[in-house]
Amino acid sequence: MPSSLLRLYPQPFATVPLKGLYLDAPLVPSKPARRLFVYGNFVMSLDGRIAIAQPPDGHQAVPNTTANPHDWRLFQELAGHADVLVSSGRYLRDLAAGQAQDSLPIGSANAFADIRRWRRRNGLKAQPDVVFLSEDLDFSLPQTLLQEGRAISVFTANTPSRERITELAAQGVSVECFVGGGRVDGKDIAARLTALGYRRAYCVAGPQVLHTLVSAGCLDTLFLTTVHRLLGGTDFSTIMQGALLDTPLDYRLRWLYYDAANPAGAGQIFARYDGS
Repeated sequence: MPSSLLRLYPQPFATVPLKGLYLDAPLVPSKPARRLFVYGNFVMSLDGRIAIAQPPDGHQAVPNTTANPHDWRLFQELAGHADVLVSSGRYLRDLAAGQAQDSLPIGSANAFADIRRWRRRNGLKAQPDVVFLSEDLDFSLPQTLLQEGRAISVFTANTPSRERITELAAQGVSVECFVGGGRVDGKDIAARLTALGYRRAYCVAGPQVLHTLVSAGCLDTLFLTTVHRLLGGTDFSTIMQGALLDTPLDYRLRWLYYDAANPAGAGQIFARYDGS
């Protein structure tokens, strides 16, 4: 995927290759940080849409007007750094219904072979482990996911039936139950991932999971791709959805790159924001 980007920030301006942009850059800030580093990534339109309702049933999904191979490449590179992916039961239901954007990274395509090699050189497993957040455990796990050598866990704040826990355990999936009911608190997620020995957690879920992490002060870095298109519409999702934060959280711009070539006719920018 030969392509060049223009670095807008920090200066000086420079032309840099797309491939390796996120993979080769240090992920964890140089400042002292807690042991677990949590980061997320979204692609959105100029009017802030990350997903819009799709016919015929109104299911929300990433539109093909913003999804593009350059962004997908960088999505995979970010996964290359991860010890564990944080996803949701909704992703598994969407996957079973054929409505998910794609399988979880790292992709098996030849285009991502360099990412898999990078993980091996850096002492990482072939694939990141996965934690699914779920309220009711109402999902099925595809065999392909179970056969990839990942450790798979489910975090829930409810009390699933013993039968369901046994069923998942037979598939090699562990279930962690947290007190409180409803959704697992972001601090509990971070604390448990730290206790399990993870250092870098990549949030690949939707706006509600991001709100869970942000409202608990657990999101260190946000990567945001902005496609230079206006989509409109009334049934859509933004990067974060949930109650108003008691105190706004500030994130500072770490870098900014301009991609004039993709999507064709529009272009996009790749930004990284680090928490204060």
